[in-house]
Amino acid sequence: MDHMLSQFFDFFGMPSVGLSAVFISAFISATLLPVGSEPVLFGYISLNPHYYWIAIGLATVGNTLGGMLDWWLGLLSRNSFESLKGPSNGRMQRWLEERGPKMLLLSWLPGFGDPLCLAAGWLRLPWRPCLAYMAVGKFFRYLTMTWLLTLVPESFWHQIGHSLGLI
Repeated sequence: MDHMLSQFFDFFGMPSVGLSAVFISAFISATLLPVGSEPVLFGYISLNPHYYWIAIGLATVGNTLGGMLDWWLGLLSRNSFESLKGPSNGRMQRWLEERGPKMLLLSWLPGFGDPLCLAAGWLRLPWRPCLAYMAVGKFFRYLTMTWLLTLVPESFWHQIGHSLGLI
């Protein structure tokens, strides 16, 4: 994965660290790939605290766009599936449809959020409210996670860096 990201940055002539890395890691982590963006965001903010809000905003935008990619893939899958089999109404589908786009406030949850975005597209929930609720949920995710990570003493991070041979 590191090699692939390095090639991506080189192709577009972007530095492999910085705000572009925050955006790309947030986008990728919103897909079904098991990648977390919080370490990149926290590392960037730790080194550049004056860019705190810009980094949080950029991570939110990247993660929301990745969630909308999931939504679109769900919609595309639904359209393809229906052309083969016809519509179906399961219990889970009815449950999600009753709650609507507001369920995407939970799109930040690990292991649950990405499939939820796919399900929203599959159910053809309107994209504008989905985008709005997704963005709000993801913004509070990054705000909360970053704040919690700042409560951990800096000596802890140095100790981890030494034990991993990074420092």
